[in-house]
Parts: sequence; C-alpha cells; structure tokens
Amino acid sequence: MAGLWVGAVALVAAGRRGRRPPQQLMRSAALWTLKTFDKILVANRGEIACRVIKTCKKMGIKTVAIHSDVDASSVHVKMADEAVCVGPAPTSKSYLNMDAIMEAIKKTRAQAVHPGYGFLSENKEFARCLAAEDVIFIGPDRHAIQAMGDKIESKLLAKKAKVNTIPGFDGVVKDADEAVRIAREIGYPVMIKASAGGGGKGMRIAWDDEETRDGFRFSSQEAASSFGDDRLLIEKFIDNPRHIEIQVLGDKHGNALWLNERECSIQRRNQKVVEEAPSIFLDAETRRAMGEQAVALAKAVKYSSAGTVEFLVDSKKNFYFLEMNTRLQVEHPVTECITGLDLVQEMIRVAKGYPLRHKQADIPINGWAVECRVYAEDPYKFFGLPSIGRLSQYQEPLHLPGVRVDSGIQPGSDISIYYDPMISKLITYGSDRTEALKRMEDALDNYVIRGVTHNISLLREVIINSRFVKGDISTKFLSDEYPDGFKGHTLTKSERNQLLAIASSLFVASQLRAQHFQEQSRVPIIKPDMANWELSIKLHDEVHTVVASNSGSTFSVEVDGSKLDVTSTWNLALPLLSVNVDGTQRTIQCLSRDAGGNMSIQFLGTVVAEGQEICVIEAMKMQNSMTAGKTGKVKSMHCKAGDTVGEGDLLVELE
Repeated sequence: MAGLWVGAVALVAAGRRGRRPPQQLMRSAALWTLKTFDKILVANRGEIACRVIKTCKKMGIKTVAIHSDVDASSVHVKMADEAVCVGPAPTSKSYLNMDAIMEAIKKTRAQAVHPGYGFLSENKEFARCLAAEDVIFIGPDRHAIQAMGDKIESKLLAKKAKVNTIPGFDGVVKDADEAVRIAREIGYPVMIKASAGGGGKGMRIAWDDEETRDGFRFSSQEAASSFGDDRLLIEKFIDNPRHIEIQVLGDKHGNALWLNERECSIQRRNQKVVEEAPSIFLDAETRRAMGEQAVALAKAVKYSSAGTVEFLVDSKKNFYFLEMNTRLQVEHPVTECITGLDLVQEMIRVAKGYPLRHKQADIPINGWAVECRVYAEDPYKFFGLPSIGRLSQYQEPLHLPGVRVDSGIQPGSDISIYYDPMISKLITYGSDRTEALKRMEDALDNYVIRGVTHNISLLREVIINSRFVKGDISTKFLSDEYPDGFKGHTLTKSERNQLLAIASSLFVASQLRAQHFQEQSRVPIIKPDMANWELSIKLHDEVHTVVASNSGSTFSVEVDGSKLDVTSTWNLALPLLSVNVDGTQRTIQCLSRDAGGNMSIQFLGTVVAEGQEICVIEAMKMQNSMTAGKTGKVKSMHCKAGDTVGEGDLLVELE
C-alpha cells in the first residue's frame, strides 16, 4: 500500500496555484501527535483495514486486527500491533460475528473501534453493544445510523430537511402484487431497492409488470442475504442520470462541512468502477447547492463523523437525494487528494470529541484525482464476474509519479469466494483532469497482476474512451458504449503495426540471447551475422510478414509498407518492458514465456423455453440469473441449492 501522500500533494498543488493550503498542513506535526486513543480495534479486513492502520500509526495509536482463520497471514494482520482470530472464513461466523468481536475488544482492551466500510460499519446494534461496554464507535451515533440506514426513513427526513428527493412510494412494499400496483401508479421505469441496502445489492430496474415481479423477488432475496432485512421500497427511475455524491464531515458540537463532490457514474450492476473528484459536470453554483443540502441533512440527524450523501443528477443539473452512507466510502481517497484532509484522522478526532478544525471557506479543490477499482473479475463476462485464485506475481505501479494504491494483498495472497473480489484501489492525482487521466493510463499499463483474472483491460478502455475523456457520461455509460458486452481494445492500424513491430523485436531479441552461452563455446544455432529476419506473425487470424534488423538495442522493422524503429533494454526476465516505437513510449507486460521460446505479451490492455430461467447462482452475494439458450428438456441437474460452484462447472443439462 502506498503512503498517504494526500497532504504533500495538496500542499504542492496549492503552492502552484497560489492558493492557501488547508490549515492542518501548516501544523501537521502537532496534529498527528494530538492525544486521542491508546488502542483502536479495526473491525474489518483487506485494504480498508490497512488504510485505517496506516493513519493510526501516524497518530501514534496502537492497533488490533481481527481476522478469520483463512486471513491469518493477511497484510492487515501483519501491519497491526495485535491480532485476534474471530472465526472461520464465512463472514457470518467471523467479520459479522459480534460476540467474537466484542470478546476480542475485551481481551485486547481496545478503547475504540473503527469499522471501515461494509460488514458492521452501519450496524446500529453493534454500535449499541460498544456503547454498553464504554467503547467508542468511530462513526456516527446510533440515531444517525438508524435514520440514514433505512432508505424509507431517510427519504422522509430528507424531505423534512428540504432536500430534493425522487418521486416514489415512501412505505414498505409488502409483496409482488403490491409492487406491481405501486409501479403502475408511479409510472415505469421504476427502481426497486432494499430499504437497508447499499453497494448496489438488492437493487433492480423494472420497465414492466413482469420485471417488477422478478425484481421484487431478486431484490428481497439479495437484501435478506446481504443485510438480514428484506424490506423494499419503490421509486421513479431517473433514466440516464449521473451519480454524484457529496462528502460531509460533522462533529459532536453541531458543526458540519461539505468536502466537495465525487463523480461516480461509471458503474456496472449499480456498483461503482471508476470515480473522480471533482466532477467535470458541476458548476460552482450547483456544487454549492448540493453541498448545502447535504450539510442540512447531516445536521438534521446530528451527524458526527465522515459520511456521504449520494445524489442522482439529470442532464439539466437537477439533483435528487438517493441515500446517505453513514461510514467511510470506498472512494474516499479522491477527496483526500484534492482537499489535503486525511478522513480517517478526522473521524478519529471527532470520535474523541474534538471539534472540526476548519470552516467551509478553508476547503479547497486542488488538482484532480481519479480512482479505479481493480477487481479479480472477468470483464468480458457481464463487465465483471468474480474470479478466484492465488496471486502468483503482484507489483504495484508505485514508481510512477502521482500514484497511490490502497490494497491489502501481496504476492501469494488468495482471492477467495468468501469476500469481495477487490484487489486494490488505484488512485492517480494531477494538476488537472488531463494529467490525472494520463497518469492513470500509465499506472494501469504498469500494474502487474498474475494468477487471477482482473479487470484492468476494461478500466484502461474506459479511461481512454473519447466520451469519458470529454466528460459525456452517465450511469448507463458501460451498457451504452458496449451494448454487446466488453470485447477488449480494438487496435487502430497504427497500434496494430506497433504491436507487430514490438512482437517481432521481442522474438529476435530472445533468439539473439539464446545464441550466447557464458564461459562456453557453442556452435550457434543461427548465423551470428544474420542481417535481416523475415518473420511471419499471426494476429487475429491474419498472417503478417515483417522484416526486422537490429543495431544494438534498436530494431528496425518493416511492416505493411512502413518502417518502425523499436528501442528497449530487452530484459526478458522482467514482467514490464518499456519500449519506444518511433518516439511513442509503450509499456509491455510479458505475461508468460515457455521453454520453447513462445511468449505471451499484454499490449494496451422440467421443459424450459428459450430465455426461461433455469437456476440462480449467488456470486459474491449478487444474484445472477442463468437462462436457457434454446428450448429443451432438463436432462439432469448437477447442483442443488446451497452448493458452491465455480467457473466452467456443469450445472444443468438440457436435451
């Protein structure tokens, strides 16, 4: 995990623009040693546990990690001063096991608990148990968690606080028939969502009665599985919106601030994939209006911690309250980059009872930050179905400028079926959006991940997409740009020729290397003075003839009537290879190389009717419907309810 360079970055950016940096940057040494807690237990795992521990270390606070038995060797366990096993792998028996966690708190005498995000971070019963033991919950009080965690109650409170809300039904939907009746009254399309939901789980869009009935069933099942609460609500679905959220920060003295916005419109299955701050879409007036409404809602529930108010924004910049997350958000690093604030530090200070140190006028927008969520997923399957495996090789691109990586893994780590498949959060920062995006493109090219399927190819394609670069985005971006699913990068003629030139240069370099034997005299397999190499390269079922010659570390390659000069160090043992092709710098990843010299490289990134549902698979708590490709009769079933299934497993046979 990279260091938390948010303060240094903001200070440099402020200096470049002649702006006054946040005050805490001017007296940071005293702030980090401010007396808060002696010991904090982090009730989470993975990257967010590492993130919290990092700030605690800077503040001189000892930390306790909890872990399941399969996480015993995880990075967050090694980083903490103490660690306690709280149960076996399933989350219900470990990271959601309140009795075991409370016992760990008593055993280690932790004074406070930081819940991170997910798991127990928005569980009011957990907060109550902590209060009963005089242990501080680093987050808002139980009233705010209850009020904002229930989407029905939060919507009513938002209306009372004069926050713009989406038209819809404010009660609990009892059954599928009532769902259809309400949907017809509101008017299609509608959004069916879990009252206690979050993270895209328990949400379905319905365009007609049949989809409403299916959506009610799936959403209630997901809600019960993920949150232990199957209550649903229905509201008008705003077609083609942006998802923009406001970061808020409140204390126990009635103060509250808004820390600018985050653009979170690039999503798949209602889950965010790419985020940035600020939003290219908002003007100062809309930003202020959204911020003031977010603060009004926070003050209405006496909010005292870091939290996020999410809005849907239409093409006319009308915005509507979506929900409030009473915890630290996954995408909080981009806010830290442009404001210079460490949000974990602010949460700890507020939990101890200190007032906020800043006024609204102190909160800057310095530069631009972009975050990509790197997942162990196959992006070619519905924009990302979870992948499991062990990281055989892992190298973060921290050698590049303006790059931060929040992760909780290392070479040898397992991506298992039990937890979220996130590998890391990759964040880049620049003086403006153009620089931040270019740095993200370079960072993705230089990110080495082996052993699991990952979504870097999709992330890179989004970052360089012309619509995305212009800021012409919405929550439907992925489905609009890739209506038939993501198929990978389509090479231009120039890129194709570059790839052919690089591939041929790599081949010749490996052949020349094979001619040399240390301290031995061997008969060369190929004549040493061979001037030109005529090669036949197959790319996408097309065969190309190229001619390559070399002079030192530079190869001249003739391909399709053009001549390209390719220069590199040609160190074939490294996973990354920086190559210059006629002045254009490219980063190539050497994925594999066998004994025969073959090399793989990465460049730029009962009777059922047709379509009828056969069975449902639950992968990472998301319900995925499996449908029949043709009309047929079920010959045999190879799975039963509750079985764990993997990619490629035979589930149902038709005849």
